[in-house]
Amino acid sequence: MKLAILATLFAGVSAFQASLVTKVPAATTSLKAFESEIGSQAPLGFWDPLGLLDDADQERFDRLRYVEIKHGRIAMLAVAGDITTRMGTHLSGDIDYHGTSFASIPNGFGAFNAIPQAGLFQLIAFVGFLELFVMKDSANGAEPGEFPGDFRNGALDFGWDDLSPEDQDRKRGIELNNGRAAQMGILAIMVHDQLNGEPYVINGLLGMSANP
Repeated sequence: MKLAILATLFAGVSAFQASLVTKVPAATTSLKAFESEIGSQAPLGFWDPLGLLDDADQERFDRLRYVEIKHGRIAMLAVAGDITTRMGTHLSGDIDYHGTSFASIPNGFGAFNAIPQAGLFQLIAFVGFLELFVMKDSANGAEPGEFPGDFRNGALDFGWDDLSPEDQDRKRGIELNNGRAAQMGILAIMVHDQLNGEPYVINGLLGMSANP
C-alpha cells in the first residue's frame, strides 16, 4: 500500500518537470516546447505521464509550475517543522487564552485534535493573510514576476539580481528538486505516522523512537 501511494505521488509530482524560460507565441504547443525547461533533467528528463501538458499553452504550463513550486515550498516547511517539533523544540508561550501551551501540542496527526478552536482560527487566519496579501506573483494577480513563484513583490531580493542567469537557473532547479523531495518526504511521514506512530523509518532501524 505504501509503495502504491508513493508511486502515485511520484507520478503526480514528476508531471510538472519544467519552468518558464521563453514565451511561446502559439496558442498551443507540442511537448517539445517544454523539454528544455528548468526541472527537466536526468535520469527522467521531461516526463508527463498523466498528459497534463497535452496541447497546453504557456499560460497552462506556468500555472502548473506555480502550483508545483508552492506545494514544494509548503512541503519543505512541513518536513522541517515535523523534524523540529519531534526533536522537542516548540514555540514558547500559549496558543490560546486558556493556557494551552505550544509545547503541550502532540506531534504529527495528534496535533489536529489538540489544537483549540481559537488557536486553529489563528493559524487559518495567518495562512489566509499570507495567501491573499503577501505570497503573490504574476500567477495570481499581483505585479508580474520574472518567473512563476517569484514572490519578491518588488521588495525582497536577498542578492538575487546580482546572480548570473546561469546561477539563477541553477538555484531555481535546486528549489524545484528540494520541493519535489519534500513532497515525497512529507507523504511518507504522514503514512508512517498513521501506520505505527513512527514516521521516520531510520529511527526504528537504529532502535530509537521518534516519539520520546
